[in-house]
Amino acid sequence: MLHTDLLPRDTAVRLIDENGESVSDERYALPDPGVLLTAYRGLIEGRRLNDQASALVRQGRLAVYPSSHGQEACQVGAAMVLSAQDWLFPTYRDSVALIARGVAPAEAMVLLKGDWHSGYDVRAHHVAPQATPLATQLLHAVGFAHAAKHRGEDTVVLALCGDGATSEGDFHEAMNFAAVFHVPVVFFVQNNEFAISVPLSRQTAAPSLAHKAIGYGMPGQRVDGNDVAAVLAVLGEAVDRARAGGGPSLVEAHTYRMQAHTNADDDTRYRERDEVQAWVARDPLRRLRAHLTATGALDEETEERFARGADEIADEMRTALNTDADLDPEDLFRFVTSSRSPQLEEQWRLLRGEIERSQLADASGPSNGESR
Repeated sequence: MLHTDLLPRDTAVRLIDENGESVSDERYALPDPGVLLTAYRGLIEGRRLNDQASALVRQGRLAVYPSSHGQEACQVGAAMVLSAQDWLFPTYRDSVALIARGVAPAEAMVLLKGDWHSGYDVRAHHVAPQATPLATQLLHAVGFAHAAKHRGEDTVVLALCGDGATSEGDFHEAMNFAAVFHVPVVFFVQNNEFAISVPLSRQTAAPSLAHKAIGYGMPGQRVDGNDVAAVLAVLGEAVDRARAGGGPSLVEAHTYRMQAHTNADDDTRYRERDEVQAWVARDPLRRLRAHLTATGALDEETEERFARGADEIADEMRTALNTDADLDPEDLFRFVTSSRSPQLEEQWRLLRGEIERSQLADASGPSNGESR
């Protein structure tokens, strides 16, 4: 492969512009209307879930929520390009991708609620646990893909990360290993311009994050991350390439984080409101709705049906998270290893003793003349 084949385009691939107009491309074809309609339903559901999750944080039912509002095209596209046997390795901001992959909304939120486990059966959905540390899941994704290749399995691994993760050493190690051992993994960087408060300009001097791919000997490509049609086309090509034995790829999606990093973040301290508003016109839902309406693929009845379905999913999630969990403290030790070590057993005895003493104190009631 020539080095020029590894370089991304100077501008991101786009198949539908901000006004919903088709953009011709010599390499990538616009997906079929049926595929785009399925993607639009995913965008509607993703936006509704983002809004509902943010509301649940304010109600105290979720500990934290990193919204992907405005990035739903990346999330839905990532789930749609994978086959049933493929695996998704997500970050903490990829809840919509999990749900689009088939994970129940309530289960996808368990980790963000503050429970002790990931909340869903990773084997049933072929979705790894969401990773909060930056870039650690990339190493796991490469290792998984390497093992699948050795077993002769028809498996492609899609590893998601943000622009901030590309500044981590784990990103370098994952990229280098994947390229050297030619494993079937696609790295999908959602470049939303900020690593919490650090803008992209303070993270890299490269022309784009996709340009980093050539340094590892793999192809890189840039895509308009708010154009779900382009995301499906570019990611789909990378997945097909990996499945055919072509090795790893790096795809950079240019998108924007419309809301704060999490509910604990004040984004007004590091970016202007005018900057955020400039991205409203590039909204992935608005863009695809305009295109599908203009082409006759979307009518009012279908729009209302999608909205009702999204509301039902949000209601299901809200109902599940409004139920208090029956927690067993021993679960902290029960699932650490297949057999409990003496050290863990000792820690559990200490905690159990503290719990029993607390229960006895509560049962004995107030003392020394104190009243409740």
